[in-house]
Amino acid sequence: MKDFVFDQREEREREALTMASLSLCSAHLSSTPSRSSLPTSSLSTPLSLLQSPITRRNSSIFFTATPRQIPQSFPTSTALVKCCVKEPLKVMISGAPASGKGTQCELIVQKFGLVHISTGDLLREEVSSGTEIGNKAKEFMNSGSLVPDEIVIAMVAGRLSREDAKKNGWLLDGFPRTFAQAQSLDKLNVKPDIFLLLDVPEEILIERCVGRRLDPVTGKIYHVKSYPPESDEVKARLVMRPDDTEEKVKARLQIYKQNSEAIISAYSDVMIKIDANRPKEMVFEETHTLLSQINLNRMIKTAMLIIKQVLADKASPVQDNWRGIPTRLNNIPHSRDIRSYFYEDVLQATVRSIKDGNTRLRVDINIPELNPEMDVYRIGTLMELVRTLALSFADDGKRVKVCVQGSMGEGALAGMPLQLAGTRKILEYMDWGDDETLGTFVKLGAIGGKEVDEEDDLFILVAPQNAVGNCIIDDLQAMTSAAGKRPVVLINPRLKDLPASSGIMQTMGREKRLEYALTFDNCYVFRLLYYAGTQYPIMGALRMSYPYRYELYKRVTEENGKEKYVLISTYSERPTPDQINDAFSGKSREESKKPSGIWGFLGSGFF
Repeated sequence: MKDFVFDQREEREREALTMASLSLCSAHLSSTPSRSSLPTSSLSTPLSLLQSPITRRNSSIFFTATPRQIPQSFPTSTALVKCCVKEPLKVMISGAPASGKGTQCELIVQKFGLVHISTGDLLREEVSSGTEIGNKAKEFMNSGSLVPDEIVIAMVAGRLSREDAKKNGWLLDGFPRTFAQAQSLDKLNVKPDIFLLLDVPEEILIERCVGRRLDPVTGKIYHVKSYPPESDEVKARLVMRPDDTEEKVKARLQIYKQNSEAIISAYSDVMIKIDANRPKEMVFEETHTLLSQINLNRMIKTAMLIIKQVLADKASPVQDNWRGIPTRLNNIPHSRDIRSYFYEDVLQATVRSIKDGNTRLRVDINIPELNPEMDVYRIGTLMELVRTLALSFADDGKRVKVCVQGSMGEGALAGMPLQLAGTRKILEYMDWGDDETLGTFVKLGAIGGKEVDEEDDLFILVAPQNAVGNCIIDDLQAMTSAAGKRPVVLINPRLKDLPASSGIMQTMGREKRLEYALTFDNCYVFRLLYYAGTQYPIMGALRMSYPYRYELYKRVTEENGKEKYVLISTYSERPTPDQINDAFSGKSREESKKPSGIWGFLGSGFF
């Protein structure tokens, strides 16, 4: 492949513009008024912050305004950029035989550092490594049969889960090939940022294939017209591949055409068709621009979220007029004011997440009355929380289905978790306001694919959990699959394995079930923290309300005997037990060590 250099002027200007915009945002924040003086309207963070005037001088970009000093509490523009580009690219590319897909994959990987994933390469790797899945695939390959989709999907999912793909991003080459494969990936929450479709007229594709020649010595591909061999010696040994005859090429193109039409419908919202009947340099120039634009848009969007977060923190001690963590949470029963506070806190986070287009949501709230591991657990408090969510969405005209899992298993193993016993009856007898609300805008159901009706807009699942010897995951998968892009909200799910005495739950499909459980995103988390082995006194709390960061609070007692919660650290992702231990002990993140002393209770099994 010949080396070629692309004009990077546009890329440099984009990077400079992004740095300049982020710097201006940081400068703006340094002059932001104090919490008491900043108006609430400032929290909206208008786009004008990222659209500051610039002037061009000799292809360089300068501010027309002088940036102010950036406060230490806010990350510098460089740190912002690093944060913004943290999320890697996820790309799928498809093209007919001889469309130039292989060349474009090489260029994309070279430029963006993505992990190139080809199902053919994966099959060969798994078979040569003698893995369990490779041996299964080998049986089908040796018999001349196609490797089943479930095996190929498992291989692809396993490759995508490796650290390099998570860190650097991935490029799925020619996969999925069928609509069924696309659906399987969607169930695993494998979704691309962009789907590139290389478009070449059929007669050109046939000409490219029929004219291709292979050098059996070097493995290099030539073309009799567009890329002839460099010497007569090489020309003399070139051969035509058996599947490059015109008849076979037309058959392959027909199969590709049928499959591609189905694939296009699955990824129509992110698909970009590229004219690939051009020199490879021109094709990649367009590809490069598209992928760079995704990175740029993501940087700006992330920067906006960071700025909104910091502005909100400056505006008040909490987000969205949050009043702070209530005190006396170990006083049981909780007052109505405390319960109402948490109901509203959960509701606002859920609404924000759904408005942002999230469809698989999870609420984890661990106050004493909602903690089934404590003897003060009250099922009525859980039902009140569910009712608050359901009625709020019903008031907006949504049709909500509240679902409680039914009995699982058969014979002696039939039953349901004790925590959910009688839950359905409680919901039926609760006050739902207007007589027409329950049964019209709010309906009760079970968990499973058959419970999803076309008229349903949103599903609230009440504490779905596994029971000894039985697993709720399959019913959840069926329901979320049937729900499609409609929101599904899990309230206090408990989806870890509870193995039977035979250990079956631990070995059969465990990894797949737990992988599915992780496809739900936390929109609200609240957990009280205690001394090791106790439930008193409360030492602190962990809170996250979408789209804000995880906040770690320490409970302190003031001189007048009153208690309050003091924010001691924030995290972009759910903190590990070690991170929480370090924050409470006052260690910096660079001094992170294994937990010790009284905070040793935050072991790996705590979360």
